[in-house]
Amino acid sequence: MRRLALLVPAVLCLAGSAPAQEWQIDGAHSAAQFSVRHLMVTTVRGQFGKISGSAVYDPANVAKSSIVAEVQVDSIDTREPKRDAHLKSADFFDAAKYPTVRFQSKSVEPGGAGRFKLIGDLTIRGVTRQVAFDVEGLATPIKDGRGGERTGATASTKISRKDFGMTWNRALEAGGVTVSDEVALMIDLELVRKLAAN
Repeated sequence: MRRLALLVPAVLCLAGSAPAQEWQIDGAHSAAQFSVRHLMVTTVRGQFGKISGSAVYDPANVAKSSIVAEVQVDSIDTREPKRDAHLKSADFFDAAKYPTVRFQSKSVEPGGAGRFKLIGDLTIRGVTRQVAFDVEGLATPIKDGRGGERTGATASTKISRKDFGMTWNRALEAGGVTVSDEVALMIDLELVRKLAAN
């Protein structure tokens, strides 16, 4: 996704009188994961290893906050090279033509008990659909000892892969299909911003 937009909900817990703050996704400590049913009997899981993104949060006007994020399709990993190659092919993500999956936020809806709903545009294979991520587990920001401040969150949603042009499948003799249409997405994010020197 040029960056992952799940940053805004995590940052919303930092409200105050400070000016707008910019946060970055720490790709080394974040993961964009997915799961899908295979042969109607089990679940296959995978992840995208390369994530980048940023969010601008304006504590004086949350409506002005924004987020954009991306993952690199070529970094997909399901622990099976042949399957990864198939997922990168035109049957699925078509990584050669569409090298990134992108998310850009449009609005944030606060929920209860540290939960948020993040609504925005998800673009896969050049097709853009509106999706809503449920975000929870917002961490209280801490200083990392390296001149920065960090927080984190987990976000999840479910999408239809057919909505994004990924229609490949194979019918089974006993009924059902090789790959389910529904795909579950889960994002674990660690966010960092550089603190001003005293």
